[in-house]
Amino acid sequence: MVARKTSAPGARTDPPETDMNPLTQEPRMEIDGNARAAGTPANADAPWTPDEPLDAFLGRYRDGLRNVFADPELERRMALERGFPEQGYELLRQTKPLSACIPREHGGRGGPLHEFMGVLATSSYESLAMSLVMGINGGLFLQPLSKYGSESIRGEIYRRFIDHAAMGGLMITEPDFGSDALSMETRWQEQDDHFTIRGTKHWAGLTGMADFWIVAARRCDEGDRLGRDVDFFVCDARDPRQRIEVLELYNNLGLYIIPYGLNNLDLEVPLDHRFEAPSSGIRMMLDMLYRSRAQFSGMGMGFLRRLLDESIEHCRERYVGGRSLLGYDQVQQRVSRIQAAFTTCSAMCTFAAENAGVDRDLYTDGVPHNSIKSVLTDLMQDAAQSLLQLAGGSGFRLDHIAGRSLVDSRPFQIFEGSNDILYQQISESVLKSMRKVKESNLYRFLSDYEFTGRASDSLRDLFDFEIDFGLPQRRLVELGQILGRTLSMEMAIEAGERGFRDDLVRGALEVLREDIERILSSYQRARETAVVEDYEQGSSWLSLVTQPDGA
Repeated sequence: MVARKTSAPGARTDPPETDMNPLTQEPRMEIDGNARAAGTPANADAPWTPDEPLDAFLGRYRDGLRNVFADPELERRMALERGFPEQGYELLRQTKPLSACIPREHGGRGGPLHEFMGVLATSSYESLAMSLVMGINGGLFLQPLSKYGSESIRGEIYRRFIDHAAMGGLMITEPDFGSDALSMETRWQEQDDHFTIRGTKHWAGLTGMADFWIVAARRCDEGDRLGRDVDFFVCDARDPRQRIEVLELYNNLGLYIIPYGLNNLDLEVPLDHRFEAPSSGIRMMLDMLYRSRAQFSGMGMGFLRRLLDESIEHCRERYVGGRSLLGYDQVQQRVSRIQAAFTTCSAMCTFAAENAGVDRDLYTDGVPHNSIKSVLTDLMQDAAQSLLQLAGGSGFRLDHIAGRSLVDSRPFQIFEGSNDILYQQISESVLKSMRKVKESNLYRFLSDYEFTGRASDSLRDLFDFEIDFGLPQRRLVELGQILGRTLSMEMAIEAGERGFRDDLVRGALEVLREDIERILSSYQRARETAVVEDYEQGSSWLSLVTQPDGA
């Protein structure tokens, strides 16, 4: 297996030419020459074809993943050390999972969204980080490229993904404008035969590793004034004029195989590398982000199934006081919540696969897709916390599935929109709709709302009250948490009606209702607290201690 060479940060040569890891510049991981190369699937001898049945396609990829993670030393290094292993590149070359996002006319499978979500779920059962690598490439690069990219550049990019395991990412976030993306200062200007793009980006997954980037920037006029809209451009890291300079690689907390960092942009991009927005760049950005957030359900699917399997196996085999852990009520409560999360995520996957395809324009559909992202990632972190608690001391290790899951799942509540912000946006969107129809009773509105009609019936006793349209931000966040879980109940009810196992659906609905009751209790108390900035004065506990006589 031959590793890739990076001639400069952010660029790779193709085909590979050296045995050095492109990010760490360390020798590649050695593989026993007498064994099948890690990352090579058991059925790799059969020629790959885009017409392979879905089960065989996912099975080939699953076998390759399991071969990679069957190497305990490689799994340990991937859990504790930074950098994407060469075995991962070989896996992509052999099994071509990203072909699910590439049109048939360009050699890909060109299938519906559920195929790619199957890739995400298959990945996350073995590694949440590996699933995110797939999500970045597919959801944040290949899908936007297929919808908005110029036909003149797609073919060569698709070929490099299929034949050479190329990778692509998305750059939006800037150091001074994290969640306030529309205030970005990266700017572009049009020259005779190219665009110039200058600025700084950070926290872009696959920093210094991706072959291609979609970069967001705002038009700059001759007076150095920035336009209000946002445009997107495709950059090819092989071209010296489009090479992105990596200023710093971050020591990210978790997700070690994915490099993140600080990037300097001083680029000259051909005219046909600009995305073709059907209306506005802001709508195009929302469409891309909502679609990506919906696909979080695919990443959560395999992850939650793995945590459920691990928790049941551990609690069956672990005996305390003469009985297995599953014989204890508190343990049952924790495992049942993980199982409810698995069921809820299954329902979200069904909804996303049918409603978030590239053929749909999602820029007005923020409520359901923001709900999927925010509720699901809360469930993922809660499940990881429970598995860690069940695993005890052995789980408090980064190379244990519980410890690694806890750390790797935490950023999902932050990136692509902090959950606090998304919950607020969910509330603001629903309140706007309520004002439009002149309805202030939460139950009456939700009973007719397209995403909550059936779920609201079982929540009437909780929701039959008048909404205050002047809610402070913290109440908007809580209301968004309530609404997001109500939408999740609706998806679970729909899954049950389609034949998903009834006892699992009932368990998920009970847990979601329990969460809604808890959050609603806090929402209705409406007690406001404030930060005391000069708290140091009069707040020393030592001054309260009664001194012994004579001291």
